[in-house]
Amino acid sequence: MSIEWPPKYDRSYFPSPDSVYWNKELETMDPDERDQKVILPKLQAQLKYAYENSPFYKKKWDKAGIGPDDIRSMEDFEHIPFVKKDEIRQDQMENPPFGSNLCVSMTELARVQGTSGTTGKPTAFGVSKGDMERIAEAHARFMWGFGVRQDDIVFIGSFFSLYWGSWGALAGSERLGATAFPFGAGVAGQSDRAIEWMKEIKPTVFYGTPSYSLYLAEKAKSKGLDPSKDFNFKILFFSGEPGAGVPSTKKRIEETYGGICIDSGSTAEMSPWMSDSECEYRQGMHMWQDVVYGELVDPKTKKRVPYGAEGATVYTHLERTSQPMIRFWSGDISIWVNDPCPCGRTYPRLPKGIYGRADDMFVVRGENVYPSAIEDVIRGIKGFGDEYRIIISREKTMDEMIVQAEFVPEVDPAHIPGLKAELEAQLRANGLRTVVQMVGPGTLERTEFKAKRIIDKRDLYDEMRS
Repeated sequence: MSIEWPPKYDRSYFPSPDSVYWNKELETMDPDERDQKVILPKLQAQLKYAYENSPFYKKKWDKAGIGPDDIRSMEDFEHIPFVKKDEIRQDQMENPPFGSNLCVSMTELARVQGTSGTTGKPTAFGVSKGDMERIAEAHARFMWGFGVRQDDIVFIGSFFSLYWGSWGALAGSERLGATAFPFGAGVAGQSDRAIEWMKEIKPTVFYGTPSYSLYLAEKAKSKGLDPSKDFNFKILFFSGEPGAGVPSTKKRIEETYGGICIDSGSTAEMSPWMSDSECEYRQGMHMWQDVVYGELVDPKTKKRVPYGAEGATVYTHLERTSQPMIRFWSGDISIWVNDPCPCGRTYPRLPKGIYGRADDMFVVRGENVYPSAIEDVIRGIKGFGDEYRIIISREKTMDEMIVQAEFVPEVDPAHIPGLKAELEAQLRANGLRTVVQMVGPGTLERTEFKAKRIIDKRDLYDEMRS
């Protein structure tokens, strides 16, 4: 197989509608053969391009005493140093606006995207015209993998802003040949109008965050609608939150809408962000290694972990000419496996999805706590709604965790103490020492984007002490 770099794709190409695969040869190839014949040549081309066009990487790799010519095997690639978000932000501060890793001229740019900056200075992404073509191709391929076809209508219920998710879903839908329905989110009254439009147009595919899909379902039910009957979704795919990979949340979404729930996504820096995505069998996200090469590494040793082990995700672009990310340390926590998937694809999978985003994990009394573990317990108990909050405070020198959980309107008030006790018992069984507070339906704030469910008050306590 000859490798052209950067690859050029034929936009007139479409698989047969009854084909499981967008590219059967690549998707079902023996993994070792794919490593040697596809991934390694792409890696070497991407490294050479970055070294010659990115002052950022030339300086970094020269300092580490390594260069593209040193990478002769997949094992050699592990000697390339990691790139972290703080480095990118610092580089963009010193070389505004895009940093010294842009690699293309300003006239070659098609898009300016970026991060929200909620955890620090926003990161600016300049995306070339060629990269936009390749991003669209990749997303179309991944969406085909979980069942989207040309006769589908894809409802995009997420912000059209600097946030990458909505634009990737739109680009993929258009390249695949499906009907795009870029509805958006975030405008006053938008949710009520979304329900009216979904009932009228009957789109077959939904994209957004898990929180927003459940919020829309809650509002629809309050209007006397049944999302599984009055809407027409057969596929709901998500990014932005780990919820679609949480078993009880996945089950709740599927039971609510009557469609399959697909987990997808990596991180904004790594667009095409859907380079981790489930197939229709929903047994964990495939890592589409010939588009974005993913690794799981031990957070302490920084060495790659074997299949079956837990590690932090590290990603490398294989097709980017503008701002390529090479061994980008996202820090998200997962487990990877390489056992067969019923779909026949031979990529590694993340069977539990991304269940511990690095910036979401918190430590209480020496224990690592992932919000997704608490979400899985709450949404697995009948009688609880979809909203909850985790409040962490400090009494004297001891941390205390409080879980506020909404019960649904149908719960008999006499059964609330028993429901509370069941939640406390299941959290304890999962090793979580917490105080449970039951709150009434509609008490907690809803969101149309990423839900913020963790409130850490310990810094405030420490300030008061000092």
